[in-house]
Amino acid sequence: MKNLPTDGSAEKKVHKAACCFMGLAHLIYLRDFVKGLFFALCEILFLAFSPAIIKKLIDLVTLGSPHPELPIKQRDNSIFMLIDGILILALVAIFIIVYVLSVRSARKEYTDYCRKGVFGSQKEHLNTALGKSFPIFGLAPSFIIVIIFVVVPLIFSVCVAFTNYSDPSHIPPNNTVDWVGFQNFRELMGGQRTWSQGFVRVAVWTLVWAVLSTFTCYFGGLIVAVQLREINARIAPFFRFIFILPYAVPSVVTMLVWKNLLNGSFGIINRTLMTLGFIQTPIPWLSSPHMAQFVCVLINLWAGFGYFMLLTMGTMTAIPQDMYEAARIDGAGKLQILNKITLPLVLYQTMPLIIMSFAHNVNNFGAIYFLTGGAPTVSDSTTTLAGSTDILVTWIYKLTITLMKYNYASVIAVMIFIVLAPFAIFQFRQTKAYKEGEV
Repeated sequence: MKNLPTDGSAEKKVHKAACCFMGLAHLIYLRDFVKGLFFALCEILFLAFSPAIIKKLIDLVTLGSPHPELPIKQRDNSIFMLIDGILILALVAIFIIVYVLSVRSARKEYTDYCRKGVFGSQKEHLNTALGKSFPIFGLAPSFIIVIIFVVVPLIFSVCVAFTNYSDPSHIPPNNTVDWVGFQNFRELMGGQRTWSQGFVRVAVWTLVWAVLSTFTCYFGGLIVAVQLREINARIAPFFRFIFILPYAVPSVVTMLVWKNLLNGSFGIINRTLMTLGFIQTPIPWLSSPHMAQFVCVLINLWAGFGYFMLLTMGTMTAIPQDMYEAARIDGAGKLQILNKITLPLVLYQTMPLIIMSFAHNVNNFGAIYFLTGGAPTVSDSTTTLAGSTDILVTWIYKLTITLMKYNYASVIAVMIFIVLAPFAIFQFRQTKAYKEGEV
């Protein structure tokens, strides 16, 4: 084996060998048998399993064929084929990444050889490989877990939106599932009047609900926090303890309790108001569409303002007292101090949390489902099961559990992701680690 020239003229030769087969350049040119054998083993294993990989990829494209003559257990299961195909795609992506790393490693080692003029010993190659690969092998289990349990399910959910996976004609293993492109999106966006009407109504209410529930809880907590700063210091901790209780108790418990209290027939609130003579007929708290929506926002305010109360109180402790003193000396009233000092500074510190609270409320399943269950029904509820207080996430639950319309549920999930992804990206960009370049 002749030494390579140190003037860089063999770079193309090394690059071609590295591209032809993983580890080939390390073995025949660079004399790095540790990396060469590792990369070569990776490609050999990939080629050995390539027939099975190709079959899984073909199954991903076709999603199987119907075989009514076979027993159900022997028929093609399109969903299993879809999941297996996505896993294989993840494996192929990892293989491509390793292949690119092998080529880059070969070029880097040749550059080092041109600079030093000599090849390193096998011991040096082994120590270098072990030192650089230790973080990779240490993170590999977590990386694999994230791929299998996070990335693959997300891709699967997106892929379902482009299939006809729904009851009654396309539920495996009795029937197969087919790719339908953007048909589901067109049907929900206007193709089928009943479904599009239900989608638009639920989507609009979801945004209204998210905005109202976020800002009522935030400003409710802010007002309470400001008042607690003004009262006697000895009794303030008592009120803080009382006001945080609704937030501390699990929401499923509080919502179910409120659901019984607001029951139109035997709820204690209506019975008490009628006994005291304030009303003659029961108030339809949860049976009138607009009243039920108002109640959802009101009960969510009762349950959620405590969090923002503690948050804003902690933020206000960082405001210098000299600013308040100077404002009082200049003759500013309490309302002016709130508008000009407290509110701007608190908003500046808590704005990212307000945005993430909005994103949370878009997916606030418990506050709606355990209080109203999406009721009361409207004209299109018979077909879509979407009630007047259903938000998108509770509608997804009904579509999957009751109607088995997995394709429509997946479309809605994709739309939620498109709406919420910018908020998540914004929140990430506000983190200290991102701003200081630590990630």
